[in-house]
Amino acid sequence: MNTEILGVVLIFLLTAAIAWPLGKYMVKVFKGEKVWTDFLGPFEKFIFKLSGVDPNREMDWKQNLKALLGINLLFFTVAIILLLVQGSHPFWNPNGFANWDPTLAFNTAVSFTTNTNLQHYSGESGASYFTQLIVFCWLQFVSAATGIASCALLFKGLINKQSSNLGNFYFLFLRSCTRILLPLAIILSLALTFNGTVSNFDGLQKVTTLEGDTQMVAGGPAAPMVSIKQLGTNGGGFFGPNSAHPFENPNYFTNILENMAILLIPMALVFAFGFYIQRKKIAGLFFAVMSLLFISFVSVSVYQEMLGNPTIHQMGIAEGQTNMEGKEVRFGPAASSMWGVSTTSTSNGSVNSMHDSHTAISGGIFLLDMFINAIYGGVGVGFINFFVFVIIAVFIAGQMIGRTPDFLGKKIEAKEIKIAALVAILHPLLILAGTGLTSYLVVHNPDIGWLNNPSFHGFSEMLYENTSAAANNGSGFEGLGDNTPLWNILTGIIMLLGRFLPIIGPLAIVGALAIKKPVPVTAGSLKAESPAFGAVLISVILIIAALAFFPALALGPLAEYFTL
Repeated sequence: MNTEILGVVLIFLLTAAIAWPLGKYMVKVFKGEKVWTDFLGPFEKFIFKLSGVDPNREMDWKQNLKALLGINLLFFTVAIILLLVQGSHPFWNPNGFANWDPTLAFNTAVSFTTNTNLQHYSGESGASYFTQLIVFCWLQFVSAATGIASCALLFKGLINKQSSNLGNFYFLFLRSCTRILLPLAIILSLALTFNGTVSNFDGLQKVTTLEGDTQMVAGGPAAPMVSIKQLGTNGGGFFGPNSAHPFENPNYFTNILENMAILLIPMALVFAFGFYIQRKKIAGLFFAVMSLLFISFVSVSVYQEMLGNPTIHQMGIAEGQTNMEGKEVRFGPAASSMWGVSTTSTSNGSVNSMHDSHTAISGGIFLLDMFINAIYGGVGVGFINFFVFVIIAVFIAGQMIGRTPDFLGKKIEAKEIKIAALVAILHPLLILAGTGLTSYLVVHNPDIGWLNNPSFHGFSEMLYENTSAAANNGSGFEGLGDNTPLWNILTGIIMLLGRFLPIIGPLAIVGALAIKKPVPVTAGSLKAESPAFGAVLISVILIIAALAFFPALALGPLAEYFTL
């Protein structure tokens, strides 16, 4: 047990230590300063020349947003077409997989374009190698780069002095792909390959089991996809069981590498914020707030899984027996809990255990992570979501001290607060409306077929699916039969709104702040790096989550816990 806890602590500390210098490097990439990856410059120039894009053109927030939405619409269109014709071309399809159902193709194209990677399919039984690499792996790069570039635009707007220019989305987008994601993905892919993660193009292989039977085993180029799914907080598994599958995650060492990769870039972007605006103390406070919540959630989940399920104890198993159901013996409950909190804190969505099998309180923690959706968060958009909480906290703190709130020398006025409030309200609206609709359908049609568990746990499964879609997470309580037209269309719409509206709102806020005249710092100015503001910020995050979601938690995980 002590060894397992030590592994959890090691993952957190090592990741934070690497994230600090990575944050410095990322700022240099954003600002176009000299870095060791400059040898990629000619390739980038070729891409810009080929596409007819001027990377040096300064754009305001609306122009950058138009570029962001336009290029992602192109990505979605290409993806859904390739899925619909998967079986109609001969490329890299040794297992002869057929064309995709239109609703599943829509859901999956939306899912990977929005950095969600909610999977209503199993890759080894439905996706060709061409689809896995050319569609999914490619989208995992560009969707992650979209989030990172959006975050860089936010940084630039916060330090502008009465200028509407936020930089160039295309410049930041391409450099995020080539200078940040690609080098890290190559390093991680090689490390995973050398440690046993599958990487081949052999198709189904006939193997003889220990019992002497034969069966067909799927392989494939998993290592490249696993590396970017983790680093880009994408989470889409090459195989259905995701990183619980030994071909994706063979041993405890690869588990450490993959868990660190989940947290690395989200953590680094928090530090990058401090380096970019040259206010490292504020970034330190933000990191401390996120880490306090993260460590608290990990501690609760690890304790619950170590304690085990009281219902199992009633069957004669000794009290204190750990909950190993749904977990891999090569990882154990502590590493499974650490991964579960990491993947839901960062909008990653990959799993090394089945969340549906965790204890009720652990499942509630995973849901709470996604309700907040800003504890490190997905690459780029996690910090953007956190920025919304910061604006609300600044407003409340300003009212408490009786002055017009300001942040980084810019006044926060009615327009910014209204946008932040709308973004904050959108998240629970999507989740609760989706859960209400699906619950209504189950109540009025008990034989609907896709809900396999009754009562409180069944409600949690529907709540989790809608939450995962709205938070662009992608993990699931897998007792739910989700590959149906209803779930494919519903979660597809939720993923689109949950991805792009929370980007549009904060960019509109920072666009408004960028053109404002800076206000001088006085004795009454709010010190955003102070512990007092940190306390206000934590309170705002928890109160908003509690007010919006406590009834849903009470009907699902909490009710299940108290009835065990």
